[in-house]
Formats: sequence, structure tokens, C-alpha cells
Amino acid sequence: MQAESLTAWEFSFIEFFAHAANLIGLPKSIGEIYGLLFCASAALNLDDLQRRLNISRGSASQGLKLLRQLGAVQVKTVKGSKKDHYLPELSMKRLVAGFIRDQFGPHLESGSPKLNKIEALIENEANLERRLHGIQRLRTLRIWQKGLQKLLPLILVGLGGGSLKAADSTRPLI
Repeated sequence: MQAESLTAWEFSFIEFFAHAANLIGLPKSIGEIYGLLFCASAALNLDDLQRRLNISRGSASQGLKLLRQLGAVQVKTVKGSKKDHYLPELSMKRLVAGFIRDQFGPHLESGSPKLNKIEALIENEANLERRLHGIQRLRTLRIWQKGLQKLLPLILVGLGGGSLKAADSTRPLI
């Protein structure tokens, strides 16, 4: 399958989004897919993305799956086609809220058990000076944890990606 040439401005947009994806720890192909969708004047299907970007079907499929999970793309039905077509999410609020909720949130939720493991390791520290230093650092992390538990839901509410009821949940975020 031959790649369809990209215009200079399309290529520049795609490079821009590939670099942005890399900055936040996502694969380059995620940024490329989003960048092409961002440029497109109509919804594109998996085959269109694969051909225009000259990437494998698996890479295009996995990239779309992740972008859907993040809320960065929307599926659109195109009359006369059985294939899913994709449009980019253009709201910065929704993009940031989706990223925070789906990428940052799970890491925060796993924080408490990790801090408990660190605490057990500190308790086993034979050197008193190091143990006291470790306890001080752990206290700092627990303060950060409490702050983030309050802050993250408020950020999501401010971005329109959550509700205060969800923020009042007793389940810790980190």
C-alpha cells in the first residue's frame, strides 16, 4: 500500500502533535494519528490513517484505541460505509481532562499501597539517621497525597471532566 503524500502544512501539524505526544510520554504514532485527524477536513477511517501515515494496521488500531480511551477522538458513522470513521476532539478542556483522568488518575490511585510499602522498608532501616530522614520524606509524600486527593477532582470539575460528587468519594485518589 503506497502512502498518500501529505502537504507541507499537514506534515508540520503531524510533527507538532507527535512531539507533543512524546513530551507527555505517549508514543509518537499517537501524536501522528491525532495530528492527521486534526488536519483532515472529513472523518477518516483506519485504512485512511494507515495509508496516509504509512504505519502498520496494528499501530493505527492501537493508537486509535488509546486516543478513544483518552477521549481525544470521536467515532462517526459515515453513510454508506461499514467502517468506523474518526474525528479529533477539538476542546482543550476535554483533552486535558481525559488525559488527567485516564493517565494520571490510575497512578494516583496506586499511591497509597506504594507509600505503605515504603513505610515498611523505612521501619526496617537499621541506621537511625537514615530511618528518621526516610520518615520525614514519607510524611512529605503523605501531605502531597492529601493535597492531590483534594486538588485532582477540583481540576477535573474545572475542566468539565468530573463532578463534585465524584470528588467527595471516600476512595483515595493516591
